Amino acid sequence: IDAARRAREVGRTLTNLVMMGMGEPLQNYGPSITFLKRLNDPDGFGFGARRMTVSTSGIVPRIDALADEPLQINLAVSLHAPNDELRSSLVPINNRYPVAELMAACDRYIAKTGRRVSFEYALMRGINDSDEIARELAALLRGRLCHVNIIPLNPVDVLPYERPDPAGIERFANTLIAAGIPATVRYSRGLEIDAACG
Repeated sequence: IDAARRAREVGRTLTNLVMMGMGEPLQNYGPSITFLKRLNDPDGFGFGARRMTVSTSGIVPRIDALADEPLQINLAVSLHAPNDELRSSLVPINNRYPVAELMAACDRYIAKTGRRVSFEYALMRGINDSDEIARELAALLRGRLCHVNIIPLNPVDVLPYERPDPAGIERFANTLIAAGIPATVRYSRGLEIDAACG
C-alpha cells in the first residue's frame, strides 16, 4: 500500500505485484494467500489478482493448492534446468519434487485455471546454456501453455557461475523460440551499481 501511495506521489501507478526473491512464498502458504486476498479485496486494496504473481521453486502440493484458490493469480516456477540431474544441483527442492512431478503439477494448474505458467530460467555459462540443454528444455515445455523468462545470471563475486556472452544468450532464446516455445530475455536492472538480483 505504501508503494502504491509513493507511486501516486510521483504520478505513477502500481501495476504488478510479484512475490519473488524474498524466500519461498509457498512454504509460507497461509500468510502468503491471506496477504494476496487482502490486496485483492475490494474493501481492502482492490488490486487485481491477474496482476499478482507468485513464484515458487517447485513445491508441488502448494502449486495444487494455489490452483484451487478462487483468485486468478499468476504462477511463476524457477526451473533453471530441464532434467533432474542438473536441476537438483541448482535447485535442491528438486530432490523432493523432481521435474516430472513439477511438470504434472503445472499441467494441473493450467487445466484448473486456464492460465499460463511462467518458467524462470537463470542462464549460466557452461552450466545450463548449451544448445543441447536448450533443445531439451524446448522438448520438456512443448505443448504446455507457458512462457520462459530467460534471465542471464548477474555476476556475484562469491559464486563460481558466470553470465553467458550476448551471442550465447541470443542463441539459447532463439532455440526455444524456433521450437515454438514463447521466451523473453529479461535483463536485470541495477547491475552497474551492484544492486541487481543474482
